[in-house]
Amino acid sequence: MLPQVKLDALIVRHAEIESRLSGQLGAEDFVRLSRELSDLSPVVEAIRNYRAASAELQDVEALFADAASDGEMRDIADAERHDLRDKLEVLEREIQLQLLPKDAMDERSVVIEIRAGTGGDEASLFAGVLFRMYERHAAKHGWKVDIVSASEGAVGGYKEIIADITGRGVFAKLKFESGVHRVQRVPETEASGRIHTSAATVAVLPQAEDVDIDIRDDDLKIDTMRAQGAGGQHVNKTESAIRITHLPSGIVVAVQEDRSQHKNKAKAMALLRTKLYDSERAKLDSARAADRKVQVGSGDRSERIRTYNFPQGRVTDHRINLTLYKLPEIIEGEALGEIIDALVAEHQAALLAAQNDAA
Repeated sequence: MLPQVKLDALIVRHAEIESRLSGQLGAEDFVRLSRELSDLSPVVEAIRNYRAASAELQDVEALFADAASDGEMRDIADAERHDLRDKLEVLEREIQLQLLPKDAMDERSVVIEIRAGTGGDEASLFAGVLFRMYERHAAKHGWKVDIVSASEGAVGGYKEIIADITGRGVFAKLKFESGVHRVQRVPETEASGRIHTSAATVAVLPQAEDVDIDIRDDDLKIDTMRAQGAGGQHVNKTESAIRITHLPSGIVVAVQEDRSQHKNKAKAMALLRTKLYDSERAKLDSARAADRKVQVGSGDRSERIRTYNFPQGRVTDHRINLTLYKLPEIIEGEALGEIIDALVAEHQAALLAAQNDAA
């Protein structure tokens, strides 16, 4: 049964926000309330539809039970009540999903880190394939991608690439991408046509905000360096690269993508803040690991989550035993959403089951 008191409270809150938004508000309050209204509107609409369908079902049930109704009218009422029951079942599940507790980080932008694993040059090339997949998927959703640091492979791709993906709700969509991604394909340099297996590791971290982590200046060691790699006259002439070491944790970040030392330092500090925040979240997650029975995968970067098999044109996500023969569309970022949606649906189903067990 749906919690009617809670549903009433949501409708009242929705009306209250609409009223406040029609008055005079500061910019900060307007943005905050607009976002809350945007979050509430789908569930409030579903509640109203559910209650309208419930009232309609009561009328139809009464008509069907009325002995004075003729046979044809009862047949129509019987068909309608079955349709309405199906509709109510769908709406009830929709409302239950909307009422599930949300990860506080879901609305955040992310830092995505992709590192070549086993497989040498092939692993670097595959890391490049993964980055372009996420880049195209981000473009499809109107998210902004900004490379923070990159180390190119000897024959292409990346040994490591770190990027910001900025937009609303990015973490909610990409948080299940953390883990080991494996590729099976024939390298261009392989004369005998033998299939090689290599891997890359993906980590998706919610971006930290200034209020999340307090970083003391005394805890930092900041070094400036000359940029390395491609860059024309800029390379080795200007000390624009920045490396920051957080002494208490030992975490080191380095950024050299921009010609401006000031911009590189700002990016490095943002990356350090996110890494420290992720470290704190990992400790909390570990502390309550026994209660975390409903996550699709642990998010552990050592866990193999997906295989991309080029000869067979298939992608398999091992956590939910999903196989799609759409490899070209997935690595182009077009069909990646199908896998992500399936992972989210599985996670929601597990949350619902856990909630029902606890009730």
